[in-house]
Amino acid sequence: MDAVSMDSPDAIDAVVAAWHRERPDLDLTAIAVAGRLGRIALLLGPAQEKVFGAFGLQRGEFDVLAALRRSGEPYTLIPSQLSQLLMLSRAGMTSRLDRLEAAGLIERTLDPADRRSFRIRLTERGYATVDAAMTEHTANVTGLLSALDGGELADLDGLLRKLLGSLSE
Repeated sequence: MDAVSMDSPDAIDAVVAAWHRERPDLDLTAIAVAGRLGRIALLLGPAQEKVFGAFGLQRGEFDVLAALRRSGEPYTLIPSQLSQLLMLSRAGMTSRLDRLEAAGLIERTLDPADRRSFRIRLTERGYATVDAAMTEHTANVTGLLSALDGGELADLDGLLRKLLGSLSE
């Protein structure tokens, strides 16, 4: 990936310049940052989806498998835990679980502690799939962000963590 100079104008600069011409009274720094964050999200999304698709997964399905894998042995959670972790409605979770179960990547069993509830567990195939997908996903995202060196990446991570924290309050 070719390094791009921080001084090279981009599409956001053109938008900000046009607004500055029309409204010179406004400080548009935050607008430029938000615009770039939005564009980055739009560009990263399809590049990540391509990796998930290579494993027969949609992003949401990968998220479920990854949450189960991160939970540690026995790689089992109840649907309400998954919904909470993924900030997803129970109805949305049910459709993801149905697709993953049909693909043989998870299995549902009755919760022995609460017979009204199910436990969701990674199958061996699900474990292998999510591990391979996570390896490829990590390499892909690392490549996508390779325009930043290690220090820049750490600085950006810290700034985004701070911003996310303030927006989440």
